[in-house]
Amino acid sequence: MSTTTGGGGRIAFQGELGANSHEACMAAFPGMEPVPHPTFEEAFEAVKTGDCELGMIPVENSIAGRVADVHHLLPSSGLKIIGERFKPIHFQLMANPGTKLEDLKTVVSMPFAWGQCRRMLRGLGVTMEAAGDTAASARIVSEQPDPTRGAVAPALAAEIYGLEILARDVEDEHNNTTRFLIMTADASPEPPPFTEPCVTSFIFRVRNMPAALYKALGGFATNGVNMTKLESYMENGAFTATFFYSEVDGRPEDRGLALAFEELAFFSERFEILGVYPADPFRSRMSA
Repeated sequence: MSTTTGGGGRIAFQGELGANSHEACMAAFPGMEPVPHPTFEEAFEAVKTGDCELGMIPVENSIAGRVADVHHLLPSSGLKIIGERFKPIHFQLMANPGTKLEDLKTVVSMPFAWGQCRRMLRGLGVTMEAAGDTAASARIVSEQPDPTRGAVAPALAAEIYGLEILARDVEDEHNNTTRFLIMTADASPEPPPFTEPCVTSFIFRVRNMPAALYKALGGFATNGVNMTKLESYMENGAFTATFFYSEVDGRPEDRGLALAFEELAFFSERFEILGVYPADPFRSRMSA
């Protein structure tokens, strides 16, 4: 299936209708039906069971950092990454029709969004009320009309829940961007065209030996492979950072990366490629 437009079917995302993930699904796959799920686990499961053909999962934000839980779910999900999308994030301050900006005393949103709109919220002097999702905050405000309450959510949420936008693009940084991964349950997805620059995502756990991480990563430097991401995290509640998620430029068939992976595998007790996929053109625009 093309990762550009989609050709029918269903795509899972975490959150409610109107969330940033919903907007990302519509932009990348206008021919597919976006299907909301309360948790990341349920979104992954929908793809795994075949209820949805694809999943659109946020993994990191340029301001707030990586999305909690997702990296823990990726290794055990059984899913493969077949694409990525970078989405500029814009938040709107919205309320029920007739509400005035100066009347607001409480603003509902999720803490992840608060951190991206601090200046505006401080300027209003409002009390924050937590919601589990930005779109859910818009739904809550619409279901409980109160002229002193508003919500911070994407523009799509205002359209869906019949709210009026009081202030547009209230995020602190206008280069605020979230990166999404596109997931499939296909164990052997079609490889990306050789004409496109690619990213390879993988996980590994180093062997219990001195300097294992140093030795495992040495092959990337000596073979000229550009590693764009390396993140460690605890596994199964253990206070040891021995599990790693990483991304590199290129594809496993490239000679340099193939040699680097040979060296990594030798010094690792677990090594698994999670996906090989075209690099979003947004990457080149960011580095320009």
